Amino acid sequence: MNQFVQKTYAAINKDNETRMKSSSGGIFSLLADVIIKQGGVVFGAAYDNEFNVIHTYIDNIEDLNILRGSKYVLSNMGDSYSKVKSFLEEGRKVLFTGTPCQIAGLNNFLGKAYDNLYMQDLVCHGVPMQSVWKKYLNYRNMIDKKTPKDINFRDKVNGWTRFEMKFAYNDFNYSVFHRSDLFMKLFLKNYSLRESCYACKFKGLDRIADITLADFWGVKHICEEMYDDKGTSLVIINSEKGQALFDLIKEEVEEREVDIQKAIEYNICIIESVPKPEDRELFIADLDKLEMDELVVKYIDNK
Repeated sequence: MNQFVQKTYAAINKDNETRMKSSSGGIFSLLADVIIKQGGVVFGAAYDNEFNVIHTYIDNIEDLNILRGSKYVLSNMGDSYSKVKSFLEEGRKVLFTGTPCQIAGLNNFLGKAYDNLYMQDLVCHGVPMQSVWKKYLNYRNMIDKKTPKDINFRDKVNGWTRFEMKFAYNDFNYSVFHRSDLFMKLFLKNYSLRESCYACKFKGLDRIADITLADFWGVKHICEEMYDDKGTSLVIINSEKGQALFDLIKEEVEEREVDIQKAIEYNICIIESVPKPEDRELFIADLDKLEMDELVVKYIDNK
């Protein structure tokens, strides 16, 4: 049997409204739409009523917004793997999205291949601990003195490259450039990540998932006509099944095939784990002692 040759694309959803609601190019929404229209089920990360990040599923288009958008927290898997298996055994198509390690977990849980299962992972920087996210939620509640009605890690009101962290309230918004937000500072400087993320076993181009999605950072240097600061997806097709699924949405996508090695130059997290800060153990020790703003001042701002 011939080994599948990976293909890599810069891709944009032609529906601008959907694209602007998405973290990058809006490709996940199209993949999910195809599966749901075939009577299938889509799994991904969502918020619960207290804005904890959980894994859940949808099976109608109206709920797609629940799963859309990046959430920089490790999602609680709950019984998602068992539910995936039940849907597969019923003969329904399933699109399971998650981090590479979550995809590997599902693959190990199932123990065999299913023709009706499509797996889509993402290029992962590393995932913050739930404890840091909870600490940040409590901090925002203390400062804003309200409960948000929505949280968006990647609001693109000022552009894809200058995305903002946004907490939407009934009467005002907390919205700030991502590099100025306390939670995002700890994330981008690698302090808040899970220990396993500093030596991730799932980096590289040998992927379990059928399709890999990511922000195509650096696309303006590689494929300038695909850059307009509204979001461009990097799409890596890892299997024949993934190619078949991507082919179903091509009429709704503007895409250009690109060299994966050039994409890696601007998206090094495809193949490498992020470095662990030398003083991360001190940060962990201070996590329960200092407020969120004090942590950022001590470990980031003062440097």
